[in-house]
This record gives sequence, structure tokens and C-alpha cells, in this order.
Amino acid sequence: MAGVLTWTTLGCLCLQLQYVHGQPGRVNYMLLSDPNPSFVTGQSDTDTDSTMEDSLDVLDLNTTVVQAKFDTSYTLSVNLQQQYLFIYKYNETSNTTAVRVSASSVHANATFPVMFVVRQQEGILSWQVPLFIDYVYSFSFVNRTLCPLDKMHKKNLTSQQLIYIDVSTMSRENVDFTLHAERLTNFEIEHGASHETVVSPSEPQYFMYTFPSDVDTVQLRVTSPDLSCTVISVQSIRCPVFDMDHNIDFEGRHQTMTNQAAIFLQKSDYSASNGFYVVVVMKPNNHDCLVPDVLQPVGNFSTRYKTVSISVTQTIPSSKYYIAIFASLTVFVGFYVVAALIGCIYHGCGCHRNISDLSDAEKDSMSEASLLRSSGPTSYGAVPTTPVMGRQNRELSSLDASPRNGSSRPSPDNSEIDLDTSDIDFLPDADMEKDIVRTKTMLFVSDLARKSHKKLSKTFKIYHWNLLTISIFYGLPVAQLVLTYQQTLLRTGDEDLCYYNFDCSHPIRYLSSFNNVISNMGYVMLGLLFSILVWRRDMLHRKLVHEDERLERHYGIPQHYGLFYAMGLALIMEGIMSACYHVCPNYSNFQFDTSFMYIIACLSMLKIYETRHPDVQAKAYQSYFSMAVIIFIAVLGVVYGSNIFWIFYAMLHMLSTLVISFNIYYVGRLKVDRYVLKRIFLLIKTECCGCVKPMYMNRFVMLLVGNLINWAFALYGAIVHPSDFASFLLAIFIGNLLLYLLFYIIMKLLARERINGLTILCIVASGVTWAFSLYFFFQHLTSWHLSPAQSRQGNRSCILLDFYDAHDVWHFLSSISLFLSFLILLTLDDDLSLQRRDRIPVF
Repeated sequence: MAGVLTWTTLGCLCLQLQYVHGQPGRVNYMLLSDPNPSFVTGQSDTDTDSTMEDSLDVLDLNTTVVQAKFDTSYTLSVNLQQQYLFIYKYNETSNTTAVRVSASSVHANATFPVMFVVRQQEGILSWQVPLFIDYVYSFSFVNRTLCPLDKMHKKNLTSQQLIYIDVSTMSRENVDFTLHAERLTNFEIEHGASHETVVSPSEPQYFMYTFPSDVDTVQLRVTSPDLSCTVISVQSIRCPVFDMDHNIDFEGRHQTMTNQAAIFLQKSDYSASNGFYVVVVMKPNNHDCLVPDVLQPVGNFSTRYKTVSISVTQTIPSSKYYIAIFASLTVFVGFYVVAALIGCIYHGCGCHRNISDLSDAEKDSMSEASLLRSSGPTSYGAVPTTPVMGRQNRELSSLDASPRNGSSRPSPDNSEIDLDTSDIDFLPDADMEKDIVRTKTMLFVSDLARKSHKKLSKTFKIYHWNLLTISIFYGLPVAQLVLTYQQTLLRTGDEDLCYYNFDCSHPIRYLSSFNNVISNMGYVMLGLLFSILVWRRDMLHRKLVHEDERLERHYGIPQHYGLFYAMGLALIMEGIMSACYHVCPNYSNFQFDTSFMYIIACLSMLKIYETRHPDVQAKAYQSYFSMAVIIFIAVLGVVYGSNIFWIFYAMLHMLSTLVISFNIYYVGRLKVDRYVLKRIFLLIKTECCGCVKPMYMNRFVMLLVGNLINWAFALYGAIVHPSDFASFLLAIFIGNLLLYLLFYIIMKLLARERINGLTILCIVASGVTWAFSLYFFFQHLTSWHLSPAQSRQGNRSCILLDFYDAHDVWHFLSSISLFLSFLILLTLDDDLSLQRRDRIPVF
């Protein structure tokens, strides 16, 4: 049978106790106005349930009620029979009143903790001392802020507020405790001012910020000289406030922090309360702020404290978004204008001459001078040119230079050695003939341009069409994945998902870092401009060939634009994929930002080699398969970068370099199959060990230097194990590209070929922009090799137009640098457009 006892006493305070199936009990009721109380005792008996079979000991339950005062510490003892009820009163004013309660107990233990229960008008809060976090870390001191009652943000509040704090334990022995409550005077964060506080794992802090009427967007910044792990959370103004380690991520936006954190906030997201709470919770260890493979030892963290500084400042207005976007857009549109002007001056105004602009006398003079300047062997062996051979060649040149005026047919002897060998591949002995030609000690472009121009053009066109197909099938899933990441971030509020530079992160609608996305416009716009320039050059070349077919067969470097189109498309896709990556950059999608950089480097090297080796070029499917293998190795290196992988990579790198070198040295005559290593061994034995001087000295020197550099890269990786394997691999490809381009330019100058002014201008400008680009690239504002909190240590403020950070500047400059580098390759051999192909050396 249940009994109910109601006491009414001083101050009209009502205390109601209910016993269900209980025995007679004693209630001691006391009013305290000071820390040293006197007792008033009352007793009441309840009816005993006669059907009760078990017999319980009579329990004297003493409840001491304390009319408590703020800013006063109460040190008392509780046990199973003695508990306390502290009553705090205050009047709610127009300002927000926040109360902070401190509770401690040195002698309490995990078996019989001291329980603290706080009751307010709109909620209840409880904790125990000692407080256990993660079931491991024990804290005997707890400091909590009670959910504030603010008339600006809450309704239906009474002017006089009461706070009840119950203190109890199940221990039969006395357990001392200390209780202290105070009203906070600095609970509200002032706009633009710095707010400093101290936190510990058992003493979280939170403060309130209210948007001024003229402010729509703000940036919350939290800094600290201490690197201890902390969580920063932004929550709506409502109860309860999640301010403990186990529930800090239940609501709002949050991110881990070591020494700094920043969150961009909009008033529209908090329209109901016109403000938000900033919650700071310190972790009991640093595990959540370290990379997963770093273990944090368990220790005594009871004295773990951290001082943090909180500030909320206004961000840039929307007008600066437009200024930054249109300013960068204007710069890249300027490249279109400059390209149009150079096109008019360089081609339209007669600054650049082609074969159709020359008279017959000039053609004969050019051919005569070309032959007189040339020297060196032209036969299969190292036999110098005799006067008779020179005279025969001059006769051939004269005949070929004036076909319009002569109707005589070439002699049988001349037809046998005619330079038009477009049909030679259809002869049964074509392969044998090519092997014979390619063994010459001095090769000319005509020796490696024997295939049909139409057939080669089809081969090179496949490059950009295949790349377009790859880009579509690769790009669509990428866009879907990163947008899913972005939606997950917005839905969960977990800002550790994406590695932004939060100090300079400007969102727009569903993009959290719009500036990092839009700064990739340079790749797209300049890639499109390069494709337009290639198309224009292709059209001009077709027009000239239509006017004079000799240009395609006998003059200049063979013009195949398929690789150039592929390079332009790769630059466009680099911008698109980099933009996708920066929607939510993290460990899972790093390859999106680097894949097309590998492709650009490979295509550029293929183009340099194809320039003077058109017949020896690799097929498109072979090239793209090799690039896919490279990207796969890059993923393996990042995900499984173990010692075994590095050894495997070093061996594969050195072996691949060796095979490619021998294939280049013998101009594609080395058959690559399962016996390739045996062939290489025999070639080394016969060529290197059987003679003192290499047969092809130029190629030998270039390949020797290239092998030494690549082997050094491979050994460095196997010994040092660089943390960023993707960037390490990209550096290898960029290094090989620069080495090959440098070799090409040097050999061009040694062959007494001229580099025109436009190319020199591009080389100088490209060198300058690459230097500045690399400077901004190595700023390392973020790093997904680290934990999100550690990555934020490198975050920096905007440096350009208050909108772009250093990585955005890298995007701008690197796109310009790549565009200028492409122009170098496009214009490097323009000086040879009127040079006979059988006098252009191969190197």
C-alpha cells in the first residue's frame, strides 16, 4: 500500500515524498540560510502493507534543504540516509542569466559516486562525481553551465526562477562533497571582441552569440597556444545543450581542434533565435586529433586544462564575391585578347612566312643553302658526304623545288629513292626496311616519317577521343561522390569530413569552400583557349597543304595535332577534377586532383618524342593503359605505403626506366615481351661491354642522365618513404618532363636550329610563373595525411582580394604555367617550317 506525505513549512515551501511498497520512514526537513545549518526534524509513519512478504530494515532518510546563495561554497557530507536539496533563486532580467555549478568530491569512488541532479523550469541535468569519460578517465571535479533562460530567445518564462540541486549517494559511509554556484557575467560573446576561457574534460564551457542587426554572416575563430585535443561545436539556442565528450556531436556543426579552428556561420541558419551557442569541450586524450595509426597512451589526465580564445567577426559582403570572381575572370579573358592580337600580328600581318609566300627562286636558294650547310653522314654507316652525292642531292632538290614549271618525269634511279615513301608500309618487307633505316648512325626526320600522313593522323586523333571518353566515365562518378560528401557534411555538421582552409573558406549555397572551387576556372578557360589555338593552327596547316602538297611530305616537322588536342582536353579536365576534389577534399578522393596531372605530364613527353619520331609513337590504348597503371600505383602508395610496397615500387621504377630507355635508344626496334630482359642483357653485353664508344652518343648521354635521376628518385623513395606518395610520383613525372624538354632545346641549339621570339617569350614567362606557382604550392595550408585537427594548424587567412588563399593563387599560376608550357611545345619548331625534312636531325 502506498503512502503520501506532504509537508508545508516556512516560506510556503512544499515537499512531497511518495513511498511505493515502503516501510515506515523518517524525513528530516531543514531550512538553511548559511553553510552551518541547524536541524528541524519531523516524523510520520505510513501504513504497513500486510501482504508484504519480505522484511526491510527501517530506513531513516534525512533530506536537508538548503536555501543556497550564489558565489558561496558548501562543503558537506552525504550518505545513504543523508541527502541535500539546494535551492537557488534569482530574478530573470532582460539580459541572459547563465548559472555555472561546480561540484567536487575527493573521497567519492566509482562504486558509490556522489550524484548531482539539477532541476530547472525547462529541463533537468545530472552528473556524478567521480565523472568517468570513455569509461577510463576519472575526474573528481565537475563544472557545468546550466541551460540559460533568456527572454530574447525563449518564451513563457516566469520572472522569478528557481534551481533545485539534489545531492545524494548510495554509500553507507559519509562522503564529503563541495558545491558552488555562480552567475556568469561574461556569458555573451561580443561581436568583434576576443573572449578567453579555460576548459578541461570535466569542465566544458559554452557561450552565447547574438547576431547584430546589420550582420548576416560571421566567422567563428577559436585559438589556443596549447595543442591538446578540443572539440568546437556551434549549436542552436535551446535546451539541452550538448556539452560533454559523449554527446558533443549530437547537434549542430563541430570540428576537432588543436591550436586553431574556424567556422563560417550565416544568420539565416539561426533565424529562430538570431544567435547560437559556442561550445568548447576538451577531450580526455589526443586520440581524436591524431592520425589513426598514432596511439595515445592512457595516463592521468585529471590536471588537463586548456586556455582558448573565442572571437566572432563579420565576413566579407556578397559584393566582394562578385569582385573576386569577375577580377579573375577578366585576367583569363585577357589571355584570349592577347592570343588574338598575337595571331593577327604573327600570321595576319606577314610576320610569319610559309612556303606559299616564297618565290621559286627563293625556294631553290633555300634548298641549295640548306644542303650546303648540312654535313655528316646520310648513309647507313658513318660515311661522309662526297661531292658527287651532294651534287645528286642538289639535283633532287631542284627537281622537287620546281614541279610546276617542269613537265619531265623523274628518272628510275630518282624514283627508287624518292622521299615520298607513304606506301612503303604496304610492302611485304616494310618491317625489315624500317629496321634497316633506323640503324643509321645519323637519323633525320624523313627516316622516321615514312608512314602515310593520313594513317598517322588517324592514330593521333584517337588520343583525344579516347581521353574524352575516359573523362566522361571518370568525371560523372567523381562529381556524384564529392557532392554526396558535401551533403553529408551539411546534414551531420561534421566538419572533419573535408580538409578546407577554414580561415579562408567562403561558402555559397551548397558549397562550403566556393573560392577553392571557382579558382580552377583558369585550367578550364586556358585549356579551351589552347584547344582553339591548336584548331586554328590545324586549319591553317590544312589550307597550306591544300595549296602545296610538298609541305606535308617534304618540309618541316610532320604536323599531327591529335596529342595537342588531348593536352588541351586534359588541361580542361584537370580544372574540372580539381574543382570536384575541392568540393570536399579528403583522404578518400585525393586522386581526383592528381590523375589528370599525370596524364598531362605523360602526354607532354609523348608529344616531345612524337615531334621527331612520328613513326615510332605508342598507340593510344597502350599509353592510356600505362597511365591507368600509374594512377593505380599512386593509390596503392597512399593507401598501403608499407616497406614492402616501397621496395616493390623502387624495383618497378628502375626496371621500367631501363626498358623504356633501351626502346628509345634503339628507336622502337626493341620488342617488349616476356623475353625483353634477356634481350636487354644481351644488348648491354654486346653494345656496352664490347665497345668503348656508344653508337648513338646523343641518345646515350640523355638516357644515361635520365636513368641516373630516375634511379635516384627510386632509391630516395625506398629509403626515406615520403609521406605524400601522390605528390612524390607527380614530382618524378614533372622532373622527367622538364629534363626531356631541356634536352630537346639543347639539342636543337646544338643542331644550329633557331628558336623564334614567341617561343623564347613563352619560355621566360613560363619559368617565372612556375617559380611563383611552386612557392604558393608549398605553403601547405591543408594536408589530408594528417588528422583534420592537425591539418587546421596550417590554415591561413586570405591573401588575394580577401577571397582567395595561397592554394587558390597556386591554381591561377599553375594553370597559366601549364598553358605557357603547352605553347612552348606548340611553337618550338616553327623555325623548321621551311626546312627540308631530310635535313632535320632526330634526337
